[in-house]
Amino acid sequence: MSKISRRIFLLAGLLTAGFAQAQLSIEITGAGANRIPVAIADFAGDPTLARIVVGTARADLERSGLFKMIDASGATLDENSPVDHAAWRSRGADALAAGSLVRLPDGRIEARFRLNDTQKAVALGGAAYVTNNAQLRLAGHRIADFIYEKLTGEPGVFSTRIAYVVKSRGQYLLQIADADGQGAATALTSSEPIISPVWSPDGGRLAYVSFEKKKPVIYVHTLSTGHRHIVANFKGSNSAPAWSPDGNRLAVVLSKDGNSQIYSVNVDGSGLRRLTQSAGIDTEPRFAADGTSIFFTSDRGGSPQIYRVDAGGGAAQRVTFEGSYNVSPRPSPDGRSLAFITRREGRFQLAIMDLASRQVQVLTDSNKDESPSFAPNSRMILIATEVGGRGLLSAVSSDGRIKQRLSVSAGDVREPAWGPFIK
Repeated sequence: MSKISRRIFLLAGLLTAGFAQAQLSIEITGAGANRIPVAIADFAGDPTLARIVVGTARADLERSGLFKMIDASGATLDENSPVDHAAWRSRGADALAAGSLVRLPDGRIEARFRLNDTQKAVALGGAAYVTNNAQLRLAGHRIADFIYEKLTGEPGVFSTRIAYVVKSRGQYLLQIADADGQGAATALTSSEPIISPVWSPDGGRLAYVSFEKKKPVIYVHTLSTGHRHIVANFKGSNSAPAWSPDGNRLAVVLSKDGNSQIYSVNVDGSGLRRLTQSAGIDTEPRFAADGTSIFFTSDRGGSPQIYRVDAGGGAAQRVTFEGSYNVSPRPSPDGRSLAFITRREGRFQLAIMDLASRQVQVLTDSNKDESPSFAPNSRMILIATEVGGRGLLSAVSSDGRIKQRLSVSAGDVREPAWGPFIK
């Protein structure tokens, strides 16, 4: 294990307790054309615990649409077991992961594993993750992230989290779940609407709009403690918060001076500064990945379109020109793309623009898409949509090939926000 990195991760006390969970279920509706065949052997150690870790990792890779899982049932291998590369190649596996679970003296569990390239008959590396019984699924997510990155060259997002709002029986629940929809817990419940949740860059806080004061007010909520504070409660509407990449400021939309315009404010509510000046409505701000500019929606030209302004304010430049309705700009974390909602033939659909070429591709065939949110590796986009009059979430790859559908049996799901990488 000398070449295997050791990392400790314990997630505890992140969410307030005492509320009913609304678990997301995922349905795969599209997959990549050329999936990588991968096998994950049964891990050595406690069989019950190993099934949780291995089952989670297998499900993550299968769900991604990029991997074809090769049946490895009945093969128990630890990270040091000799690998018969030819035998695994004959089963159709290009890569094989094997590992073990070891109980440490302090009662915690170490999940060790190694990944092998069966085509080249070489080891690709491995890791050891220290966790506890309650966080075994996170170990599985971390293993899947490792395999994903080694085989695709891009970071995996299986260990990230998502936030969303469930409306059920007259209540609004702000929920946090694993990226696969499991482990849902409620951060806030209210009889009034909760909208526009957005994650802080460090993944420890959410900003959102709550109507609990009978008007839209912006809050910042610290997940580890449940503490929250008001950032904007000015006359009129306070809406659409967006974090700066350094986590120190928020772009917000205020109507205190007339029409809705974009302002920036420190996270503690101080340092308010107006950024846009127009006779129209400016809304839905989002910082570019490098923090130097802000994308936003405006009807200043007569119809809703997407514009861009320097983060310090100034003259705005129009970004979208195709069609008469383009809203909800979401720049990708890698800075290359812009996701947004476009109206085509009366249908509201998710589209993506390559910012270098300005080429636009519509990614969905649905009717009522809204609230796009990029995964932190920029490869998937989470949206709210509607099927049969019921709100649910969909995840679509940035090339449109891979599709997933996430729903809750107990209510409508809206306002998705994909969290950052967990460090």
